[in-house]
Amino acid sequence: MHPVWIGLIGFLVGIIGGFTGIGGGIIIVPTLLLLGFSSQKAVGTSFLCVLLLSISALFAHFRLENIDYKMGLFLAIGAIVGAQIGARITELVPTEIFKKLFAIMLVLIAIKIFFQR
Repeated sequence: MHPVWIGLIGFLVGIIGGFTGIGGGIIIVPTLLLLGFSSQKAVGTSFLCVLLLSISALFAHFRLENIDYKMGLFLAIGAIVGAQIGARITELVPTEIFKKLFAIMLVLIAIKIFFQR
């Protein structure tokens, strides 16, 4: 796959991740929302947790030689830029609207997973 496409995929992942906290955040964000966090605080807090978990997983995969460095770097370039945009989008969306959008996204993911073979 061409590095530009990889970067664009990373960019989209970064936007979605920056906006919703996807990753371990698929569990962390709804939990924090239920605990009364604002959407912005839930996403930011989720990223701190995901960062620490990711570092741990990165070391494990490094030892197992399961890393494609070129692919990872190109994805990261797009994702870093996209995450900056996604984080700023979060500031523009009121918490109540964010909760509804996030709930719709989770339901759609659940439906897709349920009907996969």
